[in-house]
Amino acid sequence: MTTYGRVMRARDAWSVHYTSRELPQPKELPWFLQNAPRDPEPWLDEAGIPDGVPFLLSPRFEYDVELNAYWLRPELIEAPLNSNTNRARALASFFTFLWRARRKKGWRDAAEADHLAYLHWRRRDMKGPRVDGGTWNAEVSHVNLFYVWAKGKRLLGSLPVPQRARRPAPFGTVVVPKNAMTAATFAHDENGQHIEWLPARSYRLWRDVGVRGYGGDGLLTRKFRGRWASRNSSYSDLMVRTGMRIEEQSSVLITELPYRAAPLGGYRRFWLPAAIAKRDSARWVYVPHSGVLGLGEYVEIDRAEVVEDARARGRYDTIRRPLVITNPSRPLTAMKTGSFGCTTVNVRELKPAERHRLLLDTGSGIEPAMFWLGESGAPLALSTWKDLFTTANARCEDQGVDLAAHAHLLRHTFAVLTLEQLQRGHIANLADMNVQQRQHYVRIFGDPLDWVRRRLGHASLLTTVIYLHALEELEMETRMALVPDGWEDPRDTPLSALGGERPPEGSQVRRAVP
Repeated sequence: MTTYGRVMRARDAWSVHYTSRELPQPKELPWFLQNAPRDPEPWLDEAGIPDGVPFLLSPRFEYDVELNAYWLRPELIEAPLNSNTNRARALASFFTFLWRARRKKGWRDAAEADHLAYLHWRRRDMKGPRVDGGTWNAEVSHVNLFYVWAKGKRLLGSLPVPQRARRPAPFGTVVVPKNAMTAATFAHDENGQHIEWLPARSYRLWRDVGVRGYGGDGLLTRKFRGRWASRNSSYSDLMVRTGMRIEEQSSVLITELPYRAAPLGGYRRFWLPAAIAKRDSARWVYVPHSGVLGLGEYVEIDRAEVVEDARARGRYDTIRRPLVITNPSRPLTAMKTGSFGCTTVNVRELKPAERHRLLLDTGSGIEPAMFWLGESGAPLALSTWKDLFTTANARCEDQGVDLAAHAHLLRHTFAVLTLEQLQRGHIANLADMNVQQRQHYVRIFGDPLDWVRRRLGHASLLTTVIYLHALEELEMETRMALVPDGWEDPRDTPLSALGGERPPEGSQVRRAVP
């Protein structure tokens, strides 16, 4: 198969790859692939494997069927790409350590001594990466879950990760089975309930310096050559103002995002379908007026330019097996051409990887339906957006600005600032309303914490309450200055325009989890 996004490659290392139906057809197959099918799509279809499922190759480029069966479990096939990427990289890192530092051991041969040596190198060795407790705990969890599965399949005799009895969970959360075990090497210096977020002023400084190319003095620097500064700043602004996860935001379509501003300002909302929302947390997403304006400028200028150039070069004519929205007035249905002729598909049921093949016939030509496009006119990979944060953080450091951000930090920022806004005005608004108005207001917003929970796609308030704790830690003077003028409030929009929480017609809403 081919890769999707960035491939983890190094000499004598396990590598992470992803299934794809968009493989170029070789003119001649090497001798060892003469009996292999020339087209992987029928094989992937028959096996029920979608695009974007990870698999690992050994340092000798061997494909281990038993190992990679791990990714074909229903719960992982349906898992978000970002989550599966983290799982695959954690396994590849441990397997690479076994190969390089433990005399080329295979994953089946790992013992507790190997895992403890890996712990020392990963956390304490001066020559190692010395990762923090939170990173290590995530890696241990992924590795342990894989080996528990492998042992259950009788692929090995004993677990290489030392085990201990699980402690009872807090009452009312989860039920821990009797004699349940867990990894004994979890760190105890993780952040716990501490969350990272930026005040609005700090976020804008990070964005202006790291993304837009300004200097620490607030002036545009001559050396900056950021061709996509406008697009990238619109992307980060949308994330910090809506709280979407990085894979969710990277997978939205131009037919879904509101980019035409309403004359009265306020907020506009769109439906985030379950197929691209983490753990099927379909929900309404609210975009402020300033965010809508930024999206509109990107569509009219940068996006239109790359689409026109790609059309002129015939870029979209070479896409194999495209899914085409033939009627822009009915953007929920696309046409698929295959061995059984033309069939229709429900656009809202398409996963992120499938949306990369989705085209929109506008009447004046075809273009990708994905909203965010690169210089080639093709949809951007998730790794490109992760690189945005890495590059922006490095630029802030070069300019002497002591700020750094990542995608989830912007999601935390949205939650903290929005909760502060709603709490600040909630009681005052209710006091100025009559009984009927108050009932309608409560139906829309309810409790401020619950409104933020729904926007984040959390299943339980227990997950969202962490942001309330973050506010409670601040001094009152800080809280009063936390949300500056110009940071739009959801309550700026008339309640009649906001609507309720009922999904749009034809949408299936399933269980959402944190």
